[in-house]
Amino acid sequence: MKPEGAGPGRRDILRGCAAAALAAASPPLAARAIEASRRSLDAVLADLHRRTFFYFWETSDPRTGLAPDNWPNPDFCSIAATGFALTAYCIGARAGYVTREAAAKRTLATLRTFWNGPQGPAATGMMGHKGFFYHFLHMDSALRYKSVELSSVDTTLFLLGALSAAAFFDGPSPAEAEIRRIGVALYQRVDWTFMARPNGLISMGWHPEPGRPNHGPDGLIDRNWDRYNEGMMVTLLALASPTHPSPPQGWESWTATIGGTWGTSYGETFLGFAPLFGHQYSHCWYDFRGIADPFMRAHGSDYFINSARATRAQRRYAIANPGGFKDYGTDAWGLTACRGPGYVKVDVGGRPVVFEGYSARGPRTGDGEGIDDGTIAPTAGASSIAFAPEICAPLIHSLRARYGDEIYGRYGFVDAFNPSFPRTARPTNGSVRPRAGWTADAWLGIDQGPILIMLENHRSGLIWDLFCRSPLIGRIARRGLARADFRAAGPAGAWLAKETQ
Repeated sequence: MKPEGAGPGRRDILRGCAAAALAAASPPLAARAIEASRRSLDAVLADLHRRTFFYFWETSDPRTGLAPDNWPNPDFCSIAATGFALTAYCIGARAGYVTREAAAKRTLATLRTFWNGPQGPAATGMMGHKGFFYHFLHMDSALRYKSVELSSVDTTLFLLGALSAAAFFDGPSPAEAEIRRIGVALYQRVDWTFMARPNGLISMGWHPEPGRPNHGPDGLIDRNWDRYNEGMMVTLLALASPTHPSPPQGWESWTATIGGTWGTSYGETFLGFAPLFGHQYSHCWYDFRGIADPFMRAHGSDYFINSARATRAQRRYAIANPGGFKDYGTDAWGLTACRGPGYVKVDVGGRPVVFEGYSARGPRTGDGEGIDDGTIAPTAGASSIAFAPEICAPLIHSLRARYGDEIYGRYGFVDAFNPSFPRTARPTNGSVRPRAGWTADAWLGIDQGPILIMLENHRSGLIWDLFCRSPLIGRIARRGLARADFRAAGPAGAWLAKETQ
């Protein structure tokens, strides 16, 4: 993603379109049954798993733990990518890519940076305010980057990583004890009431500068986390807070905004959100299998099933290929927020096509906001592997076999590529390759994180187990879900009934 002032990012796209608990920690997860894989990854998936982990291990600053927004671009840190990095270290330690001690050292350095960073309302010299953090930070100072917003969703992604680390590092060493202490304290410090509306909806963010367009007099961004999208995790984490929770009607207020996107697309009936990332991010940590809130109970579904249906619909969309784009089909599909060739209008097959830059790509499903310019993002299908492995695993194989090192390198798949982009045209970024057409020149942390986490959840359920069922952190997930009136809707959701308020 790009920083403010450098073109549209995710925020622009969405505008348009505790001591007692610590004492209860159990023996290290490495010694428990969770270590046993439920599935094995074949050689291609295992290679992607390993390469994607090392994206975070090799590009994050070992001194501060700050993870860059993309690579190669160490200029600014993404707090969302840092949350994915913290989760990745749990996976890497479990897989044996690095030692548990090394992963704990990197994790602790990261948490200390965020715990000790300056917080306050000033426009400069701050890392965050009210427990939230700015969307992007300077890689050297860890202070606010340019004039970016104090971000509720990116703070949530960071916190989910911090809490996952607190669950994983449950051993007796001083380092692991401090990881648990800081990980929980960072979450408890957040004042969700600062971002919350009276009805419980959460603002997308806040700026300290007064008088900005599309902001209220309190500095909050007018746009809230409503409609069906990745804002699910923001609302659930805010509801669960033991210190500064958002108003209890927040989930009811959110579900009141989502029904308009329920519909049938390419043979699947589901809540629509055009880019697949909105169907994936919350599911990296929250295990929605076999649990349902009142909305989903009324529709005979759950949010996991919903994401599986959205994934299958995207593949069917690619097979139908209404836009006539090159290579679309059973072995080349996947639309989500990603980079593109960059606002270039070119004649393709006798018709004008406007190739976008960073945009939220997707078919026009229930939300009616999808755009498609032929740009395929490997993270779209790869990060859905836990939902629909029967179509996503073959996709990973086919993309790698078909395009090879034009889109697959040191850290796995690059952000995106576009076979329809003419070889004679000049993109504003990236390069043009013989087979893949336009190809992005970077890996993005918010792509890499879901790929790795969902590969691991598909293989072992590790992150779902850490976040939803571990003794220390599971109560947070269960408390938020209970306050949103989620109930077990099948055997897979029986764990939710264990929550005690």
